[in-house]
Amino acid sequence: MQNILVIGGGSIGERHVRCFQKSGRATVALCEMRDELRESVTQRYDLPASFATLTDALPHSFDAAVVCTPAHLHIPMALDLARHNIGLLIEKPLSMSPDGIDDLRHEVQSRNLPASVAYVLRSHPAMEAIKAFLDTGTFGQPVQVVAVGGQHFPFYRPAYREIYYTKHETGGGAIQDALTHIVNAAEWMVGPITRLVADAEHCLLDGVDVEDTVHMITRHAGRDGTSVLGSFSLNQHQAPNENSLTIICERGTVRCDLHSHRWLTCSEPGANWKVEQQFDMDRDEMFIRQAAAFLDYLEGSAEAACSLQQGQQTLRVNLAALQSAKTNQWVQL
Repeated sequence: MQNILVIGGGSIGERHVRCFQKSGRATVALCEMRDELRESVTQRYDLPASFATLTDALPHSFDAAVVCTPAHLHIPMALDLARHNIGLLIEKPLSMSPDGIDDLRHEVQSRNLPASVAYVLRSHPAMEAIKAFLDTGTFGQPVQVVAVGGQHFPFYRPAYREIYYTKHETGGGAIQDALTHIVNAAEWMVGPITRLVADAEHCLLDGVDVEDTVHMITRHAGRDGTSVLGSFSLNQHQAPNENSLTIICERGTVRCDLHSHRWLTCSEPGANWKVEQQFDMDRDEMFIRQAAAFLDYLEGSAEAACSLQQGQQTLRVNLAALQSAKTNQWVQL
């Protein structure tokens, strides 16, 4: 059993507490500054220990910590944890700026610590299957990636006006909150984004000023020196909860329908989609799989699902998209 400290008892922190417990491979403690929330989560999950501050928690023995605080606190906390030789699973986005990330990477490398960024779509079984399929080269090289999605954010996150989402400085807005997930998945599939142009606007969400609608055009550095074109369209106010990622290759097309937990292929002109696999899963399932993958990494039997370097690349995309939306210009990464 691994000793895991979850830092932050909000929505995502509580989910990590629950899902690491459900893995059956971890003993979980909580660090949360709000007394009522800390006591509530501790009692609900019968946690063996909880702490009001990171200073209180650090003298105790932990194999790794899951950092679930607002994004502007991620790097300072992660540095403190790394200097105490504690492994890291850091929630997305990695940070709000590049500041301190090179220092963190140095600490992690010099101490040979496990460190990963919690982009949970990498643990979706349909995404994993598509990545494995693309790696076979059956359809040739990817040439285009298209992501389209949206959901009614107030329905799924009714407290959005009271959390980090309200300000860019704490990780809020559609670019850093939602789009970043599918961007990271696309970069994992076809290669890192090298330049982009973005258009974003606050259209409908009540009580906030940050963007809730985004369109982004991208270029990716594909495999073997190829270039991949990309487009991403997302909003946080539509009624249907639908998200798809389509990858067009030289000899066929692959699609992940996240809302129906399936992946499909089509390789003949005029043919219908072929459902390759469909998975019966609830929302916790991805996070249980993510916890298991991180524990495998912690125990040395797997690599990081999303390395600090890959998380840093997606952070560059976030910052470039915000810059482009403000300046109405292409941004070179």
